[in-house]
Amino acid sequence: MEIVTERVQIPVAGGAPMGGYLARPEDGPPRPAVLVFMEIFGVNAHIRDVTERVAREGYVALAPDYFHRTGPGVEYGYDPEGMAAGIKLLSALKSDEMIADARAAIAFLRARPDVRGDRIGAMGFCIGGHMTYLVACETDLRAAASFYGGGIAAPKGPGGAESTVSRTPKLRGKLLALFGGKDAMIPSQQVDAVRDALVKAGTRYEVVVYADADHGFFCDQRATFHKPSAEDGWRRVKALFAEELIRG
Repeated sequence: MEIVTERVQIPVAGGAPMGGYLARPEDGPPRPAVLVFMEIFGVNAHIRDVTERVAREGYVALAPDYFHRTGPGVEYGYDPEGMAAGIKLLSALKSDEMIADARAAIAFLRARPDVRGDRIGAMGFCIGGHMTYLVACETDLRAAASFYGGGIAAPKGPGGAESTVSRTPKLRGKLLALFGGKDAMIPSQQVDAVRDALVKAGTRYEVVVYADADHGFFCDQRATFHKPSAEDGWRRVKALFAEELIRG
């Protein structure tokens, strides 16, 4: 499917606009939309590539820059320097601001004539996977795919807010959570805590642990890229969005 891309500015209450990268099918009727939440490395080449992949599946895809308050427009590489810079910005994130940014991005999409406003989903990686889970609890997303979302089951959420996993009973859409069995950043106990919370909430969900995968397994620019897990994860994401955003 032919797509077009552009840089956009998303209005955010009480501050400067938030940048974003948007990809969409070149033409056709209004379509479902998908938010693509970045890692700590910014809306870099990998996140832009994922956004474009989503658009080629027939969605209006938007990757918002939720570092816009402390590091607008940053793009880091997958090296020690990029990791250190990204962690510094990560430490400044606050749950309430992350939720506000997501709501602003959803409102931006719903205002577009090429978007079906009742059919919006999200996917994200690392802290973006955490944000996907958080936003799925705090908004009306119909589908959410969280890749190796770190800290979801930590005692406190970003900025010292209530833990993200404690918000699970508010989930309304279907959640897909994908983890790596070799991921030391997300201990198996935290994965179990996420699964237990989803079970208790009675929501529709799927938790998948790839035994041979490490943190960052979906990103082909990282040393931890694991092709079989990445391909299976992408298959599951496409099935989730097709079921919930197109056929649902």
